Amino acid sequence: MLNHLLKYKLRVVVFATALFCSCDLSVDKPVLTDAQKKEPVGTGYNIRMVYTDSTRVKAILEAPVYLDYSNLPLQYSEFPEGLKVTFLDELMNENIVLADFGTLYNRTSIIDLVGNVSLTSSDGSVLNTEQLYWDANNDWIFTEKEFRFVGPEYNVLANRLDTNKEFTKFQTGKLTGTVAVKEETAVE
Repeated sequence: MLNHLLKYKLRVVVFATALFCSCDLSVDKPVLTDAQKKEPVGTGYNIRMVYTDSTRVKAILEAPVYLDYSNLPLQYSEFPEGLKVTFLDELMNENIVLADFGTLYNRTSIIDLVGNVSLTSSDGSVLNTEQLYWDANNDWIFTEKEFRFVGPEYNVLANRLDTNKEFTKFQTGKLTGTVAVKEETAVE
């Protein structure tokens, strides 16, 4: 009987040892669900998206690569090889934005443009910076990075920009540069 009990205990110990040795209790590797993995739900190449409002073309986005991450809790799209956005006003004047990388956040419609960002307006003025945000819902542009804005009558360098797309309402940080000012003579 004692021999039979000893064999039973030995089997339990061997089984438990095999069970615990085969388990990986490592906490270094978290287990991710498919939704948590950063894999795009869709990929597009040489894309051209046309944004319209009441049958009027407002913008055309072109990019060599488009990655759709709408499967993640924070839904967004990436343009890892750069993008070009052509904005058209009511008179069909073009304002063109180029960037090395772009992220479009779906819920807020904010586009984060990064790397060699340039905005060329229809009048020939050019804004250059390393990062620029565009709020598509409010047609608002902003950055906390240094930027240069060059046009026929100005050459401005500043460290912050907060403006509407027409640059008629704006705030900047420390501003340096030159601006041409017309002097008017008072009529007596």
